[in-house]
Amino acid sequence: MKRFLIKMRNPEDRKYFLTVLGAKLLGAAAVFGIYFTVKALLHGSSVWADDGTTAPAAAAAPAPAAAAAAAVPAYAGPINTVWVLVTAFLVFFMQAGFMMLEGGFARSRETVNVMLEGIIDTCLCGLLFYGWGFAWMFGSGCGFIGNQYYFLHNIPDTYGTTGVPTLAIFLFQFAFADCTSTITSGAMVGRTGFIGDLLYSVVVSGIIYPILGHWAWGPDGWLNNIQPAAFHDFAGSTVVHTIGGMIALAGAVVLGPRIGRKFKRDGGGPMPGHDMTIAALGTIILWFGWYGFNPGSTLSAMDTLGIARIATNTTLAAVSGGIAAMFYVYPRSKIWDCGTTCNGLLAGLVAITCPCYWVSPFGAICLGAIAGVVVVWGTDLLEYLRIDDPVGAWPVHGLAGVWGTLSLGLFATGQYGAPTPTGADNSAGSIVKGLFYGGGLNQLKAQMIGSACIGGGALIVGFILMYAVHYATGTLRISKEGELQGMDVHEHGGPAYPEFTTGA
Repeated sequence: MKRFLIKMRNPEDRKYFLTVLGAKLLGAAAVFGIYFTVKALLHGSSVWADDGTTAPAAAAAPAPAAAAAAAVPAYAGPINTVWVLVTAFLVFFMQAGFMMLEGGFARSRETVNVMLEGIIDTCLCGLLFYGWGFAWMFGSGCGFIGNQYYFLHNIPDTYGTTGVPTLAIFLFQFAFADCTSTITSGAMVGRTGFIGDLLYSVVVSGIIYPILGHWAWGPDGWLNNIQPAAFHDFAGSTVVHTIGGMIALAGAVVLGPRIGRKFKRDGGGPMPGHDMTIAALGTIILWFGWYGFNPGSTLSAMDTLGIARIATNTTLAAVSGGIAAMFYVYPRSKIWDCGTTCNGLLAGLVAITCPCYWVSPFGAICLGAIAGVVVVWGTDLLEYLRIDDPVGAWPVHGLAGVWGTLSLGLFATGQYGAPTPTGADNSAGSIVKGLFYGGGLNQLKAQMIGSACIGGGALIVGFILMYAVHYATGTLRISKEGELQGMDVHEHGGPAYPEFTTGA
């Protein structure tokens, strides 16, 4: 052990060790994926039994679930399906918001890079989620990973007891998965090589997100069985935003700051984005898409009161987050800062995503306002630690995601249970109640466990992934010459604005 520690002080030995370790981890991940695929293809698992002799496990629903499905009126299925598809389209449109937000906060010389990354990450995620992402996340298996529906083979007509076609659920959840990889890229703008982006995106969308997501959202995820209170994340403060934000933080640390980035403690400050117009417009597009993100997660248009409550809570958290961030920053800068206001608004949206079904409008205002302040604290912390996050991906998604998850254990009113295909289930066994409403600490403890396990897991594997790509392939960071020339010209053959002089 002593010899190992001595050798690790040598930069060359340390680089060699991390390279070998990263290569082994990537190899293990590849073997893991190949194993499940080959098993499904060659060994006749129930997922691939096309001869009809073996039915998927989810098709043989328990008697109570089958009885519940039978009691659903015939008109509920089509109405709920249209609802899920329309909200899926709204969530997908959030990609335009992410691209505009990140592009506006970036420098002009890397705008094309941001746009292409957003497009190709979406394409990669679609194929990976089709191949095995949906299977690992939403198939039955064990508490840690699913093992059904590879390549969408032998999927049941409807998913579980939702009454909604499984293909519609797949499309809705693909839009969610796509957001995670896009969030990650926000902290890595301006110096990530395009090949490196492709490599880490494959692992984030194809391995990290579906496995960690299964813990909370899988039909048999282990976080669903915490006693005495199960972990809850209605629309993804943890599953989508914390995972994306934590991997983004790992990427920003491994990459290091952009050339020329000087931090406040060294007498500098953040590099200004090249176009706050499109950044602000991207923020509003994301807000609009969130009306699919949160209300759509009911998977049921029949829960009319629940949808209305979620949409209202989403709005109030966003407005309180934006206002709180703007007024919190003004006294120390004497500037009405547009970028801070945008990120405060988004932090409010991220925070309300977990508890949106179970809190009151007043609770939404309170937790959104706190998120607006939390995001400023997170930005200050990154600046102090000299971590370059051009968009604020970790404060907005990682830190506000953690706060939103914990806030459920504080602000849940104890009035609401869960949406069903025909309305709301507010029976005593499904009610969620937080500390401020007499629910004690049980729900807060469950939220802490879920946030720590998923968020901590995402951060650890994020560091492993980024170090592996950086040292094993050498493609994570663009060359110094390429960064100074400008990524658009160096990597993509031309600037976003050819009428103007761009680059260094």
